[in-house]
Amino acid sequence: MAVESWIEYKLVKLYNMIIDTLENLEKYVSLNPFFKEVVEFLKQNDLKSLNAGKHFIKDKDVFVNIQDAKGKTVEEAVMEYHRMYIDIQVPLTANETFGYIPTCELPAVEFNEEKDIAKVPGVKGQSYVTCTPSMFAMFFPQDGHAPCICETAELKKAIFKVKV
Repeated sequence: MAVESWIEYKLVKLYNMIIDTLENLEKYVSLNPFFKEVVEFLKQNDLKSLNAGKHFIKDKDVFVNIQDAKGKTVEEAVMEYHRMYIDIQVPLTANETFGYIPTCELPAVEFNEEKDIAKVPGVKGQSYVTCTPSMFAMFFPQDGHAPCICETAELKKAIFKVKV
């Protein structure tokens, strides 16, 4: 089995989120045809200089939402998941910690189809990982995640939404 196929097999079959540095994002383009659009956008744009709000890269298939988010404690963070989009979350101004739990282990809650999100309050992550501004966290539909855990009051971040 080729290395790329093995990596894809392990990542997809084990249903793990991906944590890596931005310089390695290009290595994951084989997982989704739209990841290449994200890589090209990153090469051509300075995320820190973008205004808050949505920036469409390829219609509604790929876009980035620049947010000025409020930092939260582990207790305040709310678990969420999506069905139609993969999140590639990039902290821009401070370290950001993410809680993680597989969605198959979350209790049933109402899913907002229009906004492609379910929020699951009161559930803590099974594990936590911290990304620096030179890193990203990629969450697939099978990945419950609690974002915005941060020691600072404010956090500027980029969330790339990539159609599944």
